[in-house]
Amino acid sequence: MIRVKLLFCFIVLILFSNSAYTDTFNRVLKSGELRVGISLAEPWVMEDRNGGFTGFEIQIAEQLAKDMGVQLKLKAVDWEDLIDTLVTKKVDIIIAGLAITPSRALRINFSNAYANAGIWIAASMDKTKHKESLNDLNNANVTIGVVSNTVSEKLAKRIFNQAQIKSFVKTDDAKNAVIAGKIHALISSSPIPQFLALEHPEKVDVPIDKPLLGYKTGMAVNKGEQELLNYLNAWITARDAEGWLSAKHKFWFDSLDWKNEHDNASTNRPNK
Repeated sequence: MIRVKLLFCFIVLILFSNSAYTDTFNRVLKSGELRVGISLAEPWVMEDRNGGFTGFEIQIAEQLAKDMGVQLKLKAVDWEDLIDTLVTKKVDIIIAGLAITPSRALRINFSNAYANAGIWIAASMDKTKHKESLNDLNNANVTIGVVSNTVSEKLAKRIFNQAQIKSFVKTDDAKNAVIAGKIHALISSSPIPQFLALEHPEKVDVPIDKPLLGYKTGMAVNKGEQELLNYLNAWITARDAEGWLSAKHKFWFDSLDWKNEHDNASTNRPNK
């Protein structure tokens, strides 16, 4: 009799645990509200002149909420707090240009990839004018900037292990450092290096023709949220097949044309 009771309690516990993990999708539909975690990173997420948000990820989040028939609620947090904000259930999903990595997948579940990106170098033309190759940057007299807690930071420490790696909390501080020639180069996710070179052609260039590392970005949900994950994957597949995702990505990443429509935007973090 005791064994039967223990087995019953165990089954109830499993059922309760599963329902606790899988009710987010139904709760979103019933409440009519989708809470999305974002972090500022040009042109993924930016503040607009009206105090709202704009960017590639914002258009994705808006269309996703519209297709689900719910209202969108955006929660902007610092980059290093994104995953914790999801795990503590302050948001339902992360849409922030988050690179899909095995280490992150230990804590959260990723959707199918919906965008390709890479890690590039933006070099100070004045500081690197006598450098002939990437190997010349790997010495103790060179300072390379990165933003903390990013894939770029880990990559820089691995590839340029002899150089001085300077970590910045904010993207804008890292960008300003390479523009001002305070560091030799900035290692960051695309399109930050490309945009810096376009905006400051006399001060910054991108000295490589392919990324140091390519990666894919995905939406993130909590462990066990299979119903929500299934919907996100179906949504990505459909929007990718019809060309909607590629068209939006081209608009935001292949040129600076969007700045004519979205000026006065500001950013604080990269997106990896």
